[in-house]
Amino acid sequence: MKEKKSCFQKAKEIFNEYKILLRNIPSIIVSLFVLSVVVMNLLANKTIFQNEYIALDGGFIISWLVFLSMDIITKHYGPKASTMVSIFATIVNLFMCLIFYIVSIIPTSIDYSGFNLIFGGTWFILLSSTVAFISSAIINNFINYSLRKMFKDNDIRLSFYTRSYISTFIGQFFDNLIFALLTFMVFAPIFWDGFSWSFIQCLTCSIIGAIFELILEIIFSPLGYRISRSWKKNNIGKEYFIYIKEKKNENIN
Repeated sequence: MKEKKSCFQKAKEIFNEYKILLRNIPSIIVSLFVLSVVVMNLLANKTIFQNEYIALDGGFIISWLVFLSMDIITKHYGPKASTMVSIFATIVNLFMCLIFYIVSIIPTSIDYSGFNLIFGGTWFILLSSTVAFISSAIINNFINYSLRKMFKDNDIRLSFYTRSYISTFIGQFFDNLIFALLTFMVFAPIFWDGFSWSFIQCLTCSIIGAIFELILEIIFSPLGYRISRSWKKNNIGKEYFIYIKEKKNENIN
């Protein structure tokens, strides 16, 4: 009978897998991914367009890079690896938010109220964006991976583009929707003197926002395809694939 692993052993395995994974993904992609998550949350503080049915914040200008990075990682390493990197980026973002908050509450002789307002953040907006991002990352990664069954050859452009566009639109939609529902229908009525959005407003803004974000990814997806092809050609991630294969064999035995 196979011995059951303790929580400590499982945590050690996860940590070890993280080390190998992050060592095997080209650093520029991990760096851009993490940076874009942090910047996306900062830019989301500014609404750049709003009317009765549409609201777009500055985050959508860079959110395409977040989802394109996930699509590239999912294509090469699989949905679990992409989700692991997404969680890593979220942890870094939460740490940076803590640093920003500490800086914002340090008293100064000069008025930095505008700076403090943006970088200090609002706890329930951070909570909403964190839940929305993790949820949408899982949705995006596993939909992208599942769509591979539609193609006999998953190395062709059509496969990469189709998987990226469909998963990105659905992932972005749920990212926007979960954030809007939590922020404007759950927390805002309590903490912002009754201010709220209707469900129709949340739904409409989520769809339109996802369309705008998808357009930007379509523009830059040829670059993502070239990166994906280059990784396969140069056998990037060999150590991680060997580790996963050995781990799978160990679990079977």
